[in-house]
Amino acid sequence: MEIQTKEIVNFIKELVHIPSPSGDTAAAIKYMKDFFEENKISYVMTNKGAIIATIKGEDDSKHRLLTAHVDTLGAMVKEIKSDGRLKLDQIGGYYWNTIEGEYCNIHTSNGKSYSGTVLMHQTAAHVYKGMNDLKRDEKNMEVRVDQPFRSKKDAEEAGISVGDFVSFTPRFEETESGFIKSRHLDDKASVAILMYLIKEIQQLSLALPYTTHFLISNNEEIGYGGNSNIPEATVEYLAVDMGAIGDGQSTDEFTVSICAKDSGGPYHFGLRKHLTALAEKHNIEFKVDIYPYYGSDATAAIRAGADVAHGLIGPGIDASHAYERTHVSSLKNTTALIKEYLLSPLV
Repeated sequence: MEIQTKEIVNFIKELVHIPSPSGDTAAAIKYMKDFFEENKISYVMTNKGAIIATIKGEDDSKHRLLTAHVDTLGAMVKEIKSDGRLKLDQIGGYYWNTIEGEYCNIHTSNGKSYSGTVLMHQTAAHVYKGMNDLKRDEKNMEVRVDQPFRSKKDAEEAGISVGDFVSFTPRFEETESGFIKSRHLDDKASVAILMYLIKEIQQLSLALPYTTHFLISNNEEIGYGGNSNIPEATVEYLAVDMGAIGDGQSTDEFTVSICAKDSGGPYHFGLRKHLTALAEKHNIEFKVDIYPYYGSDATAAIRAGADVAHGLIGPGIDASHAYERTHVSSLKNTTALIKEYLLSPLV
């Protein structure tokens, strides 16, 4: 059955428009819960707020686990300034300049949401000389809330308080040339791929050789999304997350990236060779790469002591942790490799 990338893109579009900065992912997890119920997939919720779906395989003595995460970068209100603007504290690892001028939403604890824009305090060119030389950091960046606030009291009376979550507007766009541009492709593009494959498995009644778990984690951006709740019978653990693009990297926006090593050290060599052999056998375009400043849920699991063969693959994502972009061909190649992996023998 040919891979329908349009359906994957539709899943991505729906996912990126659900605000889910790490720590405030309930809406995205509910979306996944509804998806699993609609497709009659059994699942369990974890105490950390993640969700694990399971499809029984022909062999139930040894299990596989695949994970992708719905949590994203974001921020939290650190301080309400005297003029009603907001100072932020970061959630996840990104540079302040990558969100300068970005639209955002402040999510209050009483359920209200207010739009705003992340700006330098000294943005007005007609007022502040040399603002271009100022550092983009937590001291100079602020949120201009789209409300007639004139004071800290105004913001507080509207329900805004320290600790409120702030999400960044995705600005999703699909181009005629096949590119997908959006914030939060890390890692909602991978979640969409798993959704597509799960739906296909159910619709076609595909028999998986091993019982397989799909962990949708919710704390990956802060380092511990998928290191617990791993079923005891799991022997292989595959993280599906973005491939990072830049100078010196082999990853691109058109192939599936297979990671050999990240900040946590080498991935399981046998599993990596198995993945590259599958790609070569089935004419799936791939690149092998190393990410020195990257850590996946699989890395977190190994560091927590999980006794599994661990791997990492994913679509190539340009401008990671900023305004990201990928191409439908990368989505297609990643989907094809995961499908072949799901149907293949254990390492």
